[in-house]
Amino acid sequence: MIFLAGPCVLENEEVVFKTCEFLSNIANERGYDFYFKSSYDKANRSSVKSYRGPGLKAGLDFFRKIKDRFNVKIVTDIHTPDEAHLVAQVVDMIQIPAFLCRQTDMLKAAAETGKVVNIKKGQFLAPWDMKNVVDKLRYFNAKDIILTERGTTFGYNNLVIDFRAFKIMKELDVKVIFDATHSVQLPGGAGESSSGQREFVPYLSRAAAAFGVDGFFMEVHPEPDIALCDGPNMINFKMVENILTDIDSIRGINWKSSTL
Repeated sequence: MIFLAGPCVLENEEVVFKTCEFLSNIANERGYDFYFKSSYDKANRSSVKSYRGPGLKAGLDFFRKIKDRFNVKIVTDIHTPDEAHLVAQVVDMIQIPAFLCRQTDMLKAAAETGKVVNIKKGQFLAPWDMKNVVDKLRYFNAKDIILTERGTTFGYNNLVIDFRAFKIMKELDVKVIFDATHSVQLPGGAGESSSGQREFVPYLSRAAAAFGVDGFFMEVHPEPDIALCDGPNMINFKMVENILTDIDSIRGINWKSSTL
């Protein structure tokens, strides 16, 4: 199982190292294909006053420390084509944010790094619209493509999961994973920041596991309520451990019907 997890944004060494150690240990125990996830810059924060992260240069130095200390693979998002080459020197997977998933220059730059490319499906797109995104990546010779479902805009400040999307996107012959924490986000729901409903993460995760997704994306923090970004939809260590136990149990069922 592919497992992308970590704090939303690089905060400080205590938070990041503690989270990476926990996640890498639990992933090794369970045999997951683990990528530590965090961002050096959250360029789409609701408010100009919100914490964005340490920035590109300091963030890449931070990622080097993480790799040296924990020997983990890393995934992070880029926000301009120019960042792709620099980021690819340090990380193992390039992520394209949902709001930028159709930007041809972004996709081209990510594909040309030769790294695995993970594209967040835009909140404004139907799952079948991702065919054009995948076609662009393949045109630019992307070798390994992942699509991540993170919810679809449903009215104001709300997202909904259409579980049919997993099968539809899987038919594009790519890996499909479920973003369990951004899917419960309430975009802009707190006025100057997004809110969220983390209490629904276990339920949606179990449903996605039963649907047969290839993996999960989760933002995890030791104390989500005091996190500098996306706290209301992030989950703590105990919660992620319980969710993964449920996911493993569901994935172990020998379904009689056809699966993804």
